[in-house]
Amino acid sequence: MQMLQILPTGVLPTGVLPTGDIDWTYNPAGGGAVVFAGLLIGIPLASALLLLVLGRVSDKWGHWFATLASWASFALGLAIFSQILGYEGEARNVSVPLWDFIPGSDVSVKLGLLVDPLSLTFVMLVTFVGSLIHVYSVAYMEHDADRRRFFAYLNLFVASMLMLVLGNSFLALFIGWEGVGLASYLLIGFWNHVPEYAAAAKKAFVMNRVGDLGLLLAMMAMFASVGSVSFEKVLFTELDQWQATFIGLFLLLAACGKSAQFPLQAWLGDAMAGPTPVSALIHAATMVTAGVYLMVRSGPVFVQTPVASLMVVIVGAITLLFGAIVGCAKDDMKKVLAASTMSQIGYMMLGAGLGPVGWAFAIFHLLTHGFFKAQLFLGAGAVMHAMGDQVNIRRFGGLAGAMKITFVTFGIGWLAILGIPPFSGFFSKDKIIEAAFMPREGFGNWYPWVFGLVALIGAGITAFYMSRLFFLIFLGKARWTTKAESREVHPHEASPLMTVPLIVLSVFSVGLGGFLTVNDAFVTWLEPSIGETAHHHPVLPIPVIMAATLGVVLAGAALAWMLFIKRPVDTAVPEAGALVTAARNDLYQDQINKAAFIVPTGALVKGVGVTDSKVIDGIVEGAGAGSLGLGKLIGKAHTGNVRSYAGLTLLGSVLAVVIVLATRI
Repeated sequence: MQMLQILPTGVLPTGVLPTGDIDWTYNPAGGGAVVFAGLLIGIPLASALLLLVLGRVSDKWGHWFATLASWASFALGLAIFSQILGYEGEARNVSVPLWDFIPGSDVSVKLGLLVDPLSLTFVMLVTFVGSLIHVYSVAYMEHDADRRRFFAYLNLFVASMLMLVLGNSFLALFIGWEGVGLASYLLIGFWNHVPEYAAAAKKAFVMNRVGDLGLLLAMMAMFASVGSVSFEKVLFTELDQWQATFIGLFLLLAACGKSAQFPLQAWLGDAMAGPTPVSALIHAATMVTAGVYLMVRSGPVFVQTPVASLMVVIVGAITLLFGAIVGCAKDDMKKVLAASTMSQIGYMMLGAGLGPVGWAFAIFHLLTHGFFKAQLFLGAGAVMHAMGDQVNIRRFGGLAGAMKITFVTFGIGWLAILGIPPFSGFFSKDKIIEAAFMPREGFGNWYPWVFGLVALIGAGITAFYMSRLFFLIFLGKARWTTKAESREVHPHEASPLMTVPLIVLSVFSVGLGGFLTVNDAFVTWLEPSIGETAHHHPVLPIPVIMAATLGVVLAGAALAWMLFIKRPVDTAVPEAGALVTAARNDLYQDQINKAAFIVPTGALVKGVGVTDSKVIDGIVEGAGAGSLGLGKLIGKAHTGNVRSYAGLTLLGSVLAVVIVLATRI
């Protein structure tokens, strides 16, 4: 795959922003499947609402109804994709109007859909991977009494994500944005009878509200700057650099909350409280990918602000290392995968801050990651299904023989995320690493070396902790029955409803990256959405970067082999140094948040309470008591004696005369 040029900061990429007085408009939907694009959202949304309204009446068939609705949405998406694929260039950007949100006013807001290569990429990922997760969930949730409600929430999640990526304005995006936040809260806390799970759902909900505030502030700034929140107005108007910076930084805050990026990443590990298919959906096709979509869709804003674009790269770089370090120390396999998602989304955010070439590679990696991360989470669910819902990888080992299909498919996902050729991660994540080594005008020589080396080191750490995960689960000595679990386990392969989705995902984890790389097919496909790109080279030859990346990956995997296959594995958590202990505690992110935000806020609330009860109430009650005292004092003067009244009148008159004379002297 040929490398693409990062355009200099401040230079507007061709096809992204207009020049002169060009009147840029989207191609109206003239016919074909695209005119029914609204049903992509409507079908899963209607099915979710119907299942919630019908309640227990639909328990016996609700899961199949929801699954059929999800596949129907995929079939429609495939038809629309086929139609758009037949168009050329900017004709692939199709506008589908829905209704006027605020009709007949000076502030008209028209809600509609934008069907273009970027949104269609998400449509295909969300509906296809989401539908496979539906099939898997039929078996996984078989014995849950509330399975029908679970599937209703799944379809609400799918519908919300589709609204988010298909909306033609930041307002429409915001509606979907809030929808995925609600759906994630409902699904993370699905088993809310467990207090810890309910707390995890609330934590995710509250931290996402911080990001939502960023998006709202960005929308307010857009309206103040251009008088609109539509993509057509905001993204195709040259902004003042201060306006672009203000909008860009608040958009980044929104993305950090939704995509669990530093410093709003603390909720992601706790989100594992939900059923495993939920984790697969959140981490592979919905929720955390929304922030990356927001960054790439808003790319023309970031092109105009070096400060905000640099902050995106910095946040991505910090988060990819943060997640990788945490993943090295976790023994809960779902939390290892959660840390992995945080790190991989960090790679995508880094790419999204690099300009048009980075946007293309960020979405490319998002697409391939969606398949192999869903595969890894569903594989973890199959292991839990076979091991009595255990998640401690120190209590597994030797499962390769008992779960052959899960072993092979999980292994494919492992090789894909490592970036071993010819698996898909090699063609997507490695391209972000290469892009990180590209110089960028307006920044010093340090830029490619700092971010390139961070991306390279992250690849080595990823190889270590993902190899540790794979080895401890499937290889080595069996450590199944222990006093810690207090019961026998009998590992076995899952049913076809769970293994077939794993096999299908494996096909894409193996071949999707290479297929989309032929003739730069995927980058060319995205150009109508992100603008044209030109050829360029990083500061190091591409073969050198590829060799270095493969070298650190193999070194990380070899280190994991030496530590967890060649040596005995402790079934109990061993003593560790300061760094490992910190990683086991998520680098103390909860403690830092508590010290930085919760404790000061609690003190402020307590102070306000004391001020209210002691000062405000004291003033009010004191005024009342003073009035009563004054009334009693005056009351004593009213004796009914005429002589007393005459004396008081004389005294008052004398005092009045004295005061008047005193002021005149």
